[in-house]
Amino acid sequence: MKPSLPQGTRDFNANIVGKRNYIFNTIRSVFELYGFQPIETPAMENLDTLMGKYGDEGDKLIFKILNNGLDNVAKHESARQEFEEILQGKNTKGITERALRYDLTIPFARYVAMNHGQLTMPFKRYQIQPVWRADRPQRGRYREFYQCDADVVGSYSLMNEVELANIYATVFSKIGIGVEIKINSRKVLAALAEIIGGADKMIDITIAIDKLDKIGLEKVKEELAQRGLEEHQINTIEKYLAINGTNEEKIIALKKLIGDNETGKKGIEEIEFVINYPKENFGATSKIVTDFTLARGLNYYTGIIFEVKAKDAEMGSIGGGGRYDDLTGTFGVPNIAGVGISFGVDRIYDVMDELKLFPDNVAKSTQVLFFNLGESESKMAFGIMQQLRAKNIRCEIYPEQAKFDKQFKYAEKKDITYAIIIGTEEMNTNMVKLKNLQTGTQHNFAVEELFKFDF
Repeated sequence: MKPSLPQGTRDFNANIVGKRNYIFNTIRSVFELYGFQPIETPAMENLDTLMGKYGDEGDKLIFKILNNGLDNVAKHESARQEFEEILQGKNTKGITERALRYDLTIPFARYVAMNHGQLTMPFKRYQIQPVWRADRPQRGRYREFYQCDADVVGSYSLMNEVELANIYATVFSKIGIGVEIKINSRKVLAALAEIIGGADKMIDITIAIDKLDKIGLEKVKEELAQRGLEEHQINTIEKYLAINGTNEEKIIALKKLIGDNETGKKGIEEIEFVINYPKENFGATSKIVTDFTLARGLNYYTGIIFEVKAKDAEMGSIGGGGRYDDLTGTFGVPNIAGVGISFGVDRIYDVMDELKLFPDNVAKSTQVLFFNLGESESKMAFGIMQQLRAKNIRCEIYPEQAKFDKQFKYAEKKDITYAIIIGTEEMNTNMVKLKNLQTGTQHNFAVEELFKFDF
């Protein structure tokens, strides 16, 4: 059988892993700079934990795990019946009780609900782990991918939103991606639903609006009609989606459209607080902008929502998040406010690769290769190599005696800069021959002098 990978998954070679680790380490360092602590959660969760949290569209993308024991003959008939329910779009615990995690937010909410008595509030956590979605694979969209999340729970303060916006700005400044940090509020979207007399259609409206970039305005209007909205309601939504200009101009237009709606006024106040607070701290590579078309289709958002887009690359969002003030309530622990953001590492990698933003030395390879010229020579080489390793010099020895040409080719293919050659003459004089494989230059060093060399 010819080996293959499941669609939407990838292998990563050493060069790619080095570049990915550069992104991970940058994000991790900024999270810790802002006082966030790491946690980890299992790859799978109980299906009940995940279902109903991501909207109808999201729930369909959850990877469900078959129960073990379905091959038991005694269970065949009941399994057949329950599988028929699965085919009808229902869930049944007889077939599946667990699923791979869809994101890191819901598992985190479950974690908080289970451990809130032991957590110091406000609790600031970060998490860097893979997630899985049964999505249609394409560039920038995979079935297995990493998220890097930072969340604060136990605080209603909008200072948390300000801090999270600045985390975005800091990370993207460090890795060199120019971005727009888009901001809206679910309260504004709720107000829109209220003023058109369709408060019960809030979720339908946000799901449709969330597709604006993908399907365009006309298709969004068609979907709104299919979801039961009337023409005059759709017309008001169209006026809302047409709001443009500077941040200030957009807010003026929104205030006019929203009128005296209290929910909307509260949402606008939140947006103004965030966009006005950190202006001087954002730096040249980042810009925070209001975008009232931003909806974030996930059901659990209640306040400020974020989305990050790269300025110089055609790519979907490379970050997103928002406030969720009652997410733990679904697990029986109400009134724990929360807000968080996520980095889409796989898309960030694609953007950095396209724009050639990775540093040249980001993929750390072996610095020094010791040639193997025989048993005695290799024993001396091994002792020197261990002392270099103690000084954090990355080195290795060719595992068996071989022709020079073969060992040189090995070093070339691994992009190793230096070769150390120890033959009979070097052993007798306690010297080594150091060759720079990039420049071709060669020098003899006493062993003790070698340890002072700047590799």
